Amino acid sequence: MAGHDSILNYARSRYLWISVGLSAISLIAYLWHDPGGPPNGGTWLGYTLGTIGALLIVWLMFFGIRKRRYLNSAGTLRGWLSAHIYLGTALILIVLLHAGFQVGWNLHTFAFVLMLAVIFSGFFGVYTYLRYPALMTRNRDSATRDAMLEEIVDIDQNALALADGIDPKVHAIVLRSIERTRLGGGVWSQLRARDGSDKALNALQHAMEERKKHSPASSRSAMSTRSMPTLFFMVDFLARDVSDKQAEALRKLIDMITRKKGLATKVARDMQYQAIMEVWLYIHVPLSFALLAALIGHIVSSFFYW
Repeated sequence: MAGHDSILNYARSRYLWISVGLSAISLIAYLWHDPGGPPNGGTWLGYTLGTIGALLIVWLMFFGIRKRRYLNSAGTLRGWLSAHIYLGTALILIVLLHAGFQVGWNLHTFAFVLMLAVIFSGFFGVYTYLRYPALMTRNRDSATRDAMLEEIVDIDQNALALADGIDPKVHAIVLRSIERTRLGGGVWSQLRARDGSDKALNALQHAMEERKKHSPASSRSAMSTRSMPTLFFMVDFLARDVSDKQAEALRKLIDMITRKKGLATKVARDMQYQAIMEVWLYIHVPLSFALLAALIGHIVSSFFYW
């Protein structure tokens, strides 16, 4: 069904075949053409292929405007993206045929190199949009990012309320742990997928299992509560002579923090995937405008200085 087409096989790979046909016609014309000398962009075929290439570049840049006009009836967004990919790829051959495969240290080659940079950065964009949405869906496990963030806020509030009934020091430690939790931030922070929440969960689980093997005195730490990681402090607190009610409340608190850690990791990973899907545009878009400027320079210099 058309509804399940990807951007690569949209409408039975319509734009793949259009691009293959355009490339084949250009190649046949190049092989048939006899310019009476080395092939170059100054022959009638060179001008024709150059015009086709220039128009394709301008049209491909228009995609950035088109994808923001969702109600426009000029083709679906997915169809435009499929055409963007295949026709952009066909540009490589068309431009090489336009130049007669001649390169040198000049503005014309610079424009060609910029075009290659734009196209290959676009290839990376296609890779990210084919790979990371599925990873985001699996990572979210049927939950939205907003829902996970709301649950984290609820856990923080409940954890503080529970800690308040255990001990003032536990409450202070939990509060500092909440304040240290950082999600999002700049692009680099998102790419690193750091959630900023407590990182002592594995050690905590082991320490809980070993709690009964140690005396209260051996588990007390000389570290101050200000420097002690949240969950290490809780294990130390559990090892003391506390009431069963406090111990049970603390175990519930540890379960909450464990749940929060899992959610924070999912949110951080979700942000990382989205950042990877978007960061390539910081290269692709500026390069596209640089290519447009170089293309204008190429055209002007070809007509007036060549």
